[in-house]
Amino acid sequence: MVELYEAITGDEDARVCKDIPESACRVQPASFFIHLISNTATKIGDELASAKLVLAWLMAALGAPAALAGLLVPIREAGALMPQLLVAAFIRHAPVRKWFWIWGSVGQALAVAGMGLTAFTLGGAAAGWVIVALTVVFALARGMSSVASKDVLGKTISKQRRGTLMGYASAAAGAATLGLGLWLTLQGGAEAGAGFFAVLLLAAAGLWLLAAAVFATLREEPGATGGGGNAITEGLRSLGLLRTDAPFRRFVVTRALLMSTALAQPFYVLLAQQQGDGGLADLGLLILATGLAGTLSAPVWGRLSDRSSRRVLMAAGALAGALGVVVFLLVTLEVPWALSPWAFAAFLLIMGMAHAGVRLGRKTYLVDMATAETRAAYTAVSNTVIGLLLLVGGLFGLVAQLAGTATAILVLSLLALAGAVSAARLGEVQQD
Repeated sequence: MVELYEAITGDEDARVCKDIPESACRVQPASFFIHLISNTATKIGDELASAKLVLAWLMAALGAPAALAGLLVPIREAGALMPQLLVAAFIRHAPVRKWFWIWGSVGQALAVAGMGLTAFTLGGAAAGWVIVALTVVFALARGMSSVASKDVLGKTISKQRRGTLMGYASAAAGAATLGLGLWLTLQGGAEAGAGFFAVLLLAAAGLWLLAAAVFATLREEPGATGGGGNAITEGLRSLGLLRTDAPFRRFVVTRALLMSTALAQPFYVLLAQQQGDGGLADLGLLILATGLAGTLSAPVWGRLSDRSSRRVLMAAGALAGALGVVVFLLVTLEVPWALSPWAFAAFLLIMGMAHAGVRLGRKTYLVDMATAETRAAYTAVSNTVIGLLLLVGGLFGLVAQLAGTATAILVLSLLALAGAVSAARLGEVQQD
């Protein structure tokens, strides 16, 4: 295992660690693969239960009202982020935090399995409301896992190995998405019924349970429990970091601006639907592009993040911003080749690569910037702020409706460019 670890990470001595205890350093190769397997399983589960694609298509297949389908993405994303400020205070009570990640993974598995069973048993508005309610449960469980994951990662994996780990997990999930997209593309004009999507959701639930079982074997040393008082009091106190901690505040501002890379992706999909026939083959092309983006770029972004996550955020934000400006011009000028399904697949491929860079860069930056005492609070505060802004981000739908989808992409692209400039003002955290 040590030899494989050294080959994957390029680490010539697995016993050399930057900022974790010696006891954790001795078992770092095993911890690396436990994290890798668990994170890969959950990331594949995320793709199989994608609110943007799979759940939306399932709701349509079940005849649920479109208004309910429109609630899925805001609930899933913002609902997972906003409660984390309070969750972090509870987590601080526990010297060993891996169990919060495990419980969160089990909660996500049960919620997704419930969605799959709903597809077999209900239809119409009843099915829609049940899926929305289960999405709330999923989001809350996801939020608990998110806070715990970064804390445990910082305690068990050394600095300058974390980005590599997350990069390989993202690449493996991208490869799985690639396979799904290829299969859908080969179906041609065939339509997948509710049963097909239900099987996907049950498979996703199984992956989360597998991840929980593997993660339970992780050896985590007890950590500090300071700050584990009343959740509301500690949560409000943690919000004070935005006022007193200037480097952290600059990171949150940068992350908020680069959030535009996530908000822009549905508008690329909407443009593709408007220009194509909306068939399953076109959807398969977009899923292929998404999977290929993660497979090609995540390992590269991961390794670059271990060198300078600040520069990764700059590059990814600039790439997303430049792409959006070009797409706006091509669509506005009605350039024929730019309106084909293959062109939109290429646009989504580049956008997916940029978003993967933003995700890996900001995760690595946050973990490496924080200390063992501040990591959970940093994660919770930044995620809570971003969760609130995601709800506000729903207003970009009005921009698309009033001024056109391409205009919404342009506005979000300008925000991405601003995020790249903001990232340039951040300090380096991978210097040591």
